[in-house]
Amino acid sequence: MIPTGKIIRYLWQIPALICSVLPCRFSYAEVEFNRDIRPILSDFCFKCHGPDGANRQAELRLDRREDAIQAEEGKNAAIVPGDPKRSEIVRRMEAHSSDEVMPPASEPKKPSLQQIELLKAWIEEGAKYELHWAYAPLQTVAMPDVLRTEAIRNPIDLFIQSRLEREGLQPSIQADPTTLIRRVTLDLTGLPPTTYEVDDFLADRSPDAYEKVVDRLLNSVHYGERMAVDWLDAARFADTNGYQVDRDREVFAWRDWVIHAFNDNLPFDQFTLEQLAGDLLPDAKLSQKIATGFHRNHMMNEEGGIIPDEFLAEYLADRVETTAAVWLGQTFNCTRCHDHKYDPFTQRDFYSMKAFFNSVPEPGRGFYERSHRESNPPFLSLPSEEQRAMSESYEQQIQEGKEALAKLPPVSEERIRQWAERVAKEPIRWSSVSKLSTSGSNASEDSDVESRSEPNASPPTLRVEPNGGRAVTIALHAAPAPSLVTAFQISFNSQDEGNTARWQSIEAFLKPKVGKRIPIALRPRVSADSMSLNELDKLFDDEAKTFLPIDFKKNRTVAAVFEFESAWNAHLEADSFELDLRFSTMKSPISIEIATTNQSTEWMVPTSFSSLIAKSPSDWSDDDKKKLTEHLQSMSSEYRSISNRLAELEANLKKLRSEIPTTLVMSEMEKPRSTHILMRGAYDKPADEVVAASPSILPPMQNEWPRNRLGLAKWLVDRDNPLTARVTVNRYWQSVFGTGLVRTSEDFGSQGELPSHPDLLDWLSVRFIESGWDVKGMVRLLVTSHTYRQSSRRTNVSMQRDPDNRLLSQGSRFRLQAEFVRDQALALSGLLVKKVGGPSVKPYHPSGLYEQITAGNGTNVYVVGKGNDLYRRSMYTYWKRSVPHPAMLVFDAPFRETCTVRRTRTNTPLQALNLMNDPTFVEASRFLAQRIMTETSSDFGTRLQHAYRAVLSRVPTPSETEIFTRSYDRLVKDFREDAASAKALTGVGDQPSRPDLDTADLAAWTILASTILNLDEAITKE
Repeated sequence: MIPTGKIIRYLWQIPALICSVLPCRFSYAEVEFNRDIRPILSDFCFKCHGPDGANRQAELRLDRREDAIQAEEGKNAAIVPGDPKRSEIVRRMEAHSSDEVMPPASEPKKPSLQQIELLKAWIEEGAKYELHWAYAPLQTVAMPDVLRTEAIRNPIDLFIQSRLEREGLQPSIQADPTTLIRRVTLDLTGLPPTTYEVDDFLADRSPDAYEKVVDRLLNSVHYGERMAVDWLDAARFADTNGYQVDRDREVFAWRDWVIHAFNDNLPFDQFTLEQLAGDLLPDAKLSQKIATGFHRNHMMNEEGGIIPDEFLAEYLADRVETTAAVWLGQTFNCTRCHDHKYDPFTQRDFYSMKAFFNSVPEPGRGFYERSHRESNPPFLSLPSEEQRAMSESYEQQIQEGKEALAKLPPVSEERIRQWAERVAKEPIRWSSVSKLSTSGSNASEDSDVESRSEPNASPPTLRVEPNGGRAVTIALHAAPAPSLVTAFQISFNSQDEGNTARWQSIEAFLKPKVGKRIPIALRPRVSADSMSLNELDKLFDDEAKTFLPIDFKKNRTVAAVFEFESAWNAHLEADSFELDLRFSTMKSPISIEIATTNQSTEWMVPTSFSSLIAKSPSDWSDDDKKKLTEHLQSMSSEYRSISNRLAELEANLKKLRSEIPTTLVMSEMEKPRSTHILMRGAYDKPADEVVAASPSILPPMQNEWPRNRLGLAKWLVDRDNPLTARVTVNRYWQSVFGTGLVRTSEDFGSQGELPSHPDLLDWLSVRFIESGWDVKGMVRLLVTSHTYRQSSRRTNVSMQRDPDNRLLSQGSRFRLQAEFVRDQALALSGLLVKKVGGPSVKPYHPSGLYEQITAGNGTNVYVVGKGNDLYRRSMYTYWKRSVPHPAMLVFDAPFRETCTVRRTRTNTPLQALNLMNDPTFVEASRFLAQRIMTETSSDFGTRLQHAYRAVLSRVPTPSETEIFTRSYDRLVKDFREDAASAKALTGVGDQPSRPDLDTADLAAWTILASTILNLDEAITKE
């Protein structure tokens, strides 16, 4: 007699057996347009006969019924309801002639015979069209009836069970407790459970023991970090701007906001409002302004030769496409240049959405000349309390200094008259140089220079080549006699922009005819031409006689007048006046002009005063007088003292501001830009002007909502919007089950896949909205279902009937995300630093890789962090778009140049190589080995059990114990014979090993720990 349980199990399999032996054309009683027909039309017809009117062929449109059934005179319609034989679409699909067959013979994809039969059946049933399922209004869904209820824990299971019964399948049993706690802990925190947490769960016999674990995990600070990882992908978060320059940016404050928003269970509608328009909310808080960084995460170009308008168009297009993907699940990038070929969205819809974002006052090109913190406005400064107090103090002192300058007595008319008379009587004569001698450079020795002695004559020029920092000695045979020189002017000019050179030293000497050179003390006195005296004072170190680096802008002269601090014996016979200059980091030649004078610097002025000097005082303009007055005033000791103090304060304030973190945010222009449709998406081909509006196929915005980003956000989370809730709960489902109910979570359009359980998707969506957009509530609902708790072991029947587990007859099994593979290893080793939030860090990185790819001529160097920076969670790893961390990429992390809502999942040998050789994993294995050796007895079996329980939450099987025992014996023997290899292995990483542990033993356990961490079971969510 067959047991009752087996009879029931056999009865469940009857539908599957029947379909496997009989020529069943369909698994449903009636053909449905959305489920069965729309995918066929979308794949084979809509490209030429769909929504895109500009590229539509033969004036035939098949995405709308009224067009498809319309017949031209004397011809059959494409679709004749009830009569597939007279329907032109069927005739053309079955045609054999290359001139008649559709899709055309040139198209590689052809409909299958089964698809053509489906099309015929649908036409025979009346060719009923339906609004695409994703655009249909959300409706309350009734709970389905099921035959068996033992696997029902919440409403989710009713929908899954109903479909399984229809397909002749049954759910799996619940996973064992150790698998279950490891699964849910990884899913909700991205970290493995500790052995203590596993033991507590196993010891808890209460009926809600599992639910208590879920609640604990949802309240963990690490829940927000885990949830944020997926959102960072969607938001295209990175620490650099992208494109060729790919310079750093600061937006980690936005990442911190996201983490806290998930931890605080901020309702998803408010989560949306604050990220899209937090700055527009009434009495917006600082945190709400920081939240708007979501749409500043796109790439930004800082290259000098770009056209700003072109890239501003790129930034705006990115925002439209990202908004559509994240909240609507639509591929709006298709509509940038033309109407969508598959879905009912138009090019006008794209630019109407763009108008919501076209009022952000951002440049199309970043200001590369500014600090990376301030190169891409708008941004917010985020000073600490100490920094804020220091900044306010500096600002107050600067204001007081400016007021003190304003109160200084004005330059008297007498002073101006004296200066004018002196200059008229004794014109300034820069004594020309008759010969220049150089050493240590590529300039020719003893360059002859034509002597000039006219008033205000231009000094001679010497070209100095890059010389690697060696000294350049310039000998000046000056007239009048060198011993009468009281000052000299020196100026530098570079023809190459960005030729940064450092004056390492500048020394002056008088060269007697007999004896050694006599050094002359110098001080900068007057600045000439383009540099102000304050700038000069800031550049020159009086004690070291050293200049700070000077950035030679193209065709800019950096000039200064130096005077001697003490006189010398005027009767001393001197042969020449010499200067010793030393440069470093000079990349291209610079021109040097040097001239001497015997006139007191009290009466000297910059050479830019030449035009004023040539005039009579009676001919001076008001600007001339103002210019002269300011110069003479600046020569006073009191003015110089206050100015120098102001310069010091301003420099300190500038340095402080450069250290204050910033974050990129959104803000509104007083007058928004006009928005136009761009022909073929080209920035310089504007057509019709449009206004901000939601896509026409979807429910309209309410009249009272503003037509700005805040109005857009309100529309996205409006109850009548059919897409946002569906798209969002589908991504939460994807995060815990590995695949969404709609597999193509980035595309809910005609080219995307149908939902595997459409009623369940709608029920969850309505539930999400009615719960007040409760994210934690939704996640809790998912992970407490029996569907989630099922064992992932496959049966032969399920493998045949549901190979991809789309019907969810087993628990999901897939590899951990890139970040969690690394985080798990760090956590198990005890190295993980669990600090939440803060700036990005730079862990270990392959040497030389960064420098090979990045721009910067050797200046863009990856500097590995120290201490805790090496062991932070992977979501805080510095993310450079041109070189994302390779350990992340090899496990399928995206580049984050654009929005990603679904990562690929691969299995490659590179992943195993990374896990075995990356310093992070080798060091983690070493510290896991230390834990194994120090937290248990010396017995090998006990240590192996401890290792297995720590990593896999279970004990090893006898066969596993046997394999590891043999491996350990061999490893210890090898490492005792090769002590150097043992030392090298246990020395990998920044943290030293415990000195009291036997090196060979530690090396052997390091290999075993690495092996366990590399098991498929370790990097897979079972």
